[in-house]
Amino acid sequence: MNNSPLSKRAAADKLLEKLRSSGTPDRSEAARRNRPQPVVRRAADFSALPEYQALKLQRATADMLKIDVPFFRQHEGRAADTTTVEGHKALNFSTYDYLGLNGDPRIVAAAKQAIDRYGTSVGASRPTAGERPIYHDLEAAMAKFCGTEAALSFVSGHATNVSVIGCLLNAKDVIFADALAHNSLIEGAKLSGATCLVFPHNDCDALEALVREHRSRFRRAMIVVEGLYSMDGDVPDMGRLLAIKRRYDAWLLVDEAHSDGVLGERGRGIAEEQGIDPGEVEIWMGTLSKAFASTGGYIAGSQALIDYLKTHCPGFVYSVGLPPVMAASALAALQVIEQEPERVAALRANGSLFLQRARAAGLDVGQSIGASVIPVVVGDTLTTVVLANRLLDQGLYVIPIIFPAVGEKQARLRFFMTARHTAEQIKKAVDLTAQELSRLRKEPPVVSGLAGI
Repeated sequence: MNNSPLSKRAAADKLLEKLRSSGTPDRSEAARRNRPQPVVRRAADFSALPEYQALKLQRATADMLKIDVPFFRQHEGRAADTTTVEGHKALNFSTYDYLGLNGDPRIVAAAKQAIDRYGTSVGASRPTAGERPIYHDLEAAMAKFCGTEAALSFVSGHATNVSVIGCLLNAKDVIFADALAHNSLIEGAKLSGATCLVFPHNDCDALEALVREHRSRFRRAMIVVEGLYSMDGDVPDMGRLLAIKRRYDAWLLVDEAHSDGVLGERGRGIAEEQGIDPGEVEIWMGTLSKAFASTGGYIAGSQALIDYLKTHCPGFVYSVGLPPVMAASALAALQVIEQEPERVAALRANGSLFLQRARAAGLDVGQSIGASVIPVVVGDTLTTVVLANRLLDQGLYVIPIIFPAVGEKQARLRFFMTARHTAEQIKKAVDLTAQELSRLRKEPPVVSGLAGI
């Protein structure tokens, strides 16, 4: 067999072409007469969508390469520093329970008490018949935690950004978004109808040039960034952002989903980490599903902002209230974080250890500061997926992040740090990753496996 790269490539192309077609057409007269008439696809037939056909092609290719799809695996029990995946126990670096509060007896007790008192649902939107005292308690605690006048809780973190941005801006306005801003921020920009201009990641000079050129043409302007970026684990320069937003009269929205409970000595986020006044930021957004061991989202800011959202934001006004059990869980988590800042210190120590050892092992961790999110950038999608599967076989569970969540050649393993992880677990994770990646890179490219089929 000819194993040259060109022959392998030709074989791969031939196989993919075969997958795209239904077979070689028979051009004989008899075949044409007897051939079944094409089925007319109705618009409601989702199997006829080109996007679905592309998905089938991807799955068929994975099957032929004998690559297990690493997503939607079944886990047993609660997420912690270890997990049981499809019957096999493994070290777990894919949970964003950053402070190790999921399952904490105090939070579980608060959740059970909330169920006993309120049931499992308030059964209405909050403006109608769904308002409960637990919301007031949670939002007062969240405003104090964020250092703002007021706060408002939502049933979904993703929907918080989408609905709030869609509510505050319209086609007369402009949004300046970091190139790596979370999907929810971009979807909110689309919903609003505002012009959305993207600046290179964390490049404040480029942002200022963009704002200077375009700000005057619009009614309102909003700059959207993350407090700690969910795919890269780096942070923005808040001092520069505040200077730009003041100079050009723009709102600043900071998504603290991955920095709440993580940054700052007490886990108060990027404001505490970089020593800025949280009152200078118009809109703080965060999720309850990470450090707060619950689910949902929140907005924190001025009383005027919260009053407006409570009466105008569709994702709040027309939605059922956050389940009381989730509100109670988040409130209890806030109280534990207040009482036990050593959890934040443990998390940061673990992140620093992982980052230090990963760099020493020659792993590409990008610009991560070594807090809660540390990527190991691999490059192409197939190699990254195979690496994740091999690590799972050896008892290490870490999820691959691939296109379109990141760029085409930026596929990576994303390691989430928690306060629960031990130094031993971290050392083992880094060593296994470095060994398997080195071994994989010495093998023929994964796609060359198509040539032997």
